[in-house]
Amino acid sequence: MSHTRVHTEGAAARHAAAHAAAATGAGSVILELGGNTGALVLHAPARLHGTEIEISPERDGSRGHRTHSLVRERLTAAGTSYAAVYPGVPAGRYTIWENNGVPVGTAVISGGLVASFHWPE
Repeated sequence: MSHTRVHTEGAAARHAAAHAAAATGAGSVILELGGNTGALVLHAPARLHGTEIEISPERDGSRGHRTHSLVRERLTAAGTSYAAVYPGVPAGRYTIWENNGVPVGTAVISGGLVASFHWPE
């Protein structure tokens, strides 16, 4: 699950989660899509399990309003993967942030669709 918060200058863009990051199975995430609302699935390496990754609309820049989501282990019939899911994201271009405040990439969210981003190794 993701939620929104406002960060002040110098705040970490990604931080270790203080809460449990139990594995999730098929059907554990519900996405409401449509109109101007989409979603993002951020595929991550296992080393990021339990880490919160932040995204922000490009118009807000590095000091703007950010949303973060926890990288969780995802158990499916195809095997184990790791991903953070950002449901209910307004359409637009988003920056994905590394913990040192450096952007690692961008994703374009379109209303009614699920976008995908693969964390660089």
